[in-house]
Order: sequence, then C-alpha cells, then structure tokens
Amino acid sequence: MNDFAHQVASHRPMLVRTARRMLRNDAWAEDAVSDTMLAALEKPEFFAGESQLGTWLVAILKRKSVDQLRQQTRERQLADFYDDGEGGSGGGPGTLAAAGIEWDDPQERLSRLQFYSQLDACVKTLPPRQGRAFLLHDGMEKETAEICDELGVTANYLSVMLHRARQRLRAAMQKPWGPVCAPGRILAPQA
Repeated sequence: MNDFAHQVASHRPMLVRTARRMLRNDAWAEDAVSDTMLAALEKPEFFAGESQLGTWLVAILKRKSVDQLRQQTRERQLADFYDDGEGGSGGGPGTLAAAGIEWDDPQERLSRLQFYSQLDACVKTLPPRQGRAFLLHDGMEKETAEICDELGVTANYLSVMLHRARQRLRAAMQKPWGPVCAPGRILAPQA
C-alpha cells in the first residue's frame, strides 16, 4: 500500500463518525465511507493539496452520503411497493415491515441535509482561523492539543475562538432555513 493510501486509511475513523452523524444509520455510514475511500484511492490526482486531506475526504463523503440517501430512498420505495403482492399494507410475513426495520422519515433526512448545508455555508463566513478551529473541534472531533498544534494557539485561546464561532453560528442560524449567512451575505467580522 502506498503512502497516499495509508494517509487516506488513517482518516477512516473520522469519516465513519462524520457519516454516522449525517446518516444516522451505521450500515449506510459504512457504505458511504467505503465509497468515499474508494473514490479517493481511484483518483488521487484530484487531491490538489490546496486543503487538508481530511477536508477533501469529508467533501467527498458529503456527496457519497447524499448518494447513499438517494439509493436507500429508492430501495425503500421499491420495497414498500413490492412488500405485499396482494395490494395490502405490506405487513405480511417475510416482508421488510414484518422484519421490524425502522425507516428514517425522508422529510427528517432532507431537513438534516438542509441544516448541514446551511451550517456549512455559515461556517464559511467565519474568520478563517475560527472556522478551521470549529471544523477541527466539532466537525472532525480532534483533540484540543492537536488543534492547538495545528493552529499555533494556546488551549485558552482555542476555547475563546470556539466560543466566538459558536456564538456567531447560533446568531446566524436562529431562523429556520433562513439564516443571515445565506450564500452571498457575510456576517460582520468579530475578533
């Protein structure tokens, strides 16, 4: 295995955590992470090095998660359609409904994806170091010491940066699906 493959593989635990938060289903998360790693390893030349490898992988993971949701929604619709060949409600023996599989509400999943999309847009309006600190801490769940080393700040200053970032994000996201940070609008910079 080459060096790039080892670097990609080292990000797998972070990708699994992120996918589980997005998809709320362990099997779907594993599939999305596998698809992400496969895409990254098939086309390593697409990684230009303009961002961190983990950031690039999370961007791929977001697209693969949406693909996973689409696939599962299609499969669920087909399963619901063919569940009961007698035109019934689909709860007969041997059906998915009888197996006790609980399906996420598609509206809830769509709302969750919209929320993450808006949050992503709002994070991009933060000052660069604040946004990076927020993504490393809350998005990638890195340790404080690791973040401090990467950003060249003390633990106290990191906590101040995170507090300010969360304050600004809370203010921007207070209106459902109509935050102040919609693309094209930038919040007034704060220290």
